Amino acid sequence: MRAYQDMVFTTAARLTGNDAQAEDISQEVFLRAYENFGHLRTSPTAGGWLKTVATRLTLNHLSRYRRRWRFFSEMGGGDEGDEPEVEFPVPDSTLAEIDADRRHALVEQALRELPERYRVPLVLYHFDEMPYTEIAQQLRISLAKVKTDIMRGRAALGKILARSGVVSALDG
Repeated sequence: MRAYQDMVFTTAARLTGNDAQAEDISQEVFLRAYENFGHLRTSPTAGGWLKTVATRLTLNHLSRYRRRWRFFSEMGGGDEGDEPEVEFPVPDSTLAEIDADRRHALVEQALRELPERYRVPLVLYHFDEMPYTEIAQQLRISLAKVKTDIMRGRAALGKILARSGVVSALDG
């Protein structure tokens, strides 16, 4: 458990954007690992199994949460007006000039600020290295929506990073 707890928690936290939910999901992952301990104890792919279970449980959690609140958002007229303007994200060279620890912290914080509809596909694509088609299947959305949400997520992430002063701190 100790060898994989950070990876499991980080996977859930990036997808949910919420540490408390990530802790609950991590506990569930390790409960499932305990149930499969006989198989996992000697498996060289235990880490991959845990990452897959963490991703699937998190996506299931987000799906249940989304369905639960969809009713209320539809009653309130939805939130269609909060689409970010599509802009180019902060260039990779900007983040490359910041030390790795600070860059990691800035990206993690910016990810937490993204709306779930952009954060989830972006994390699955960039951090879990899932192909577009698999993301579409996992999220039960069209391939075009996956690509659009990733593009908009990148733009929104760039906007958040620019707002956090990354660009101005490097320029000055």
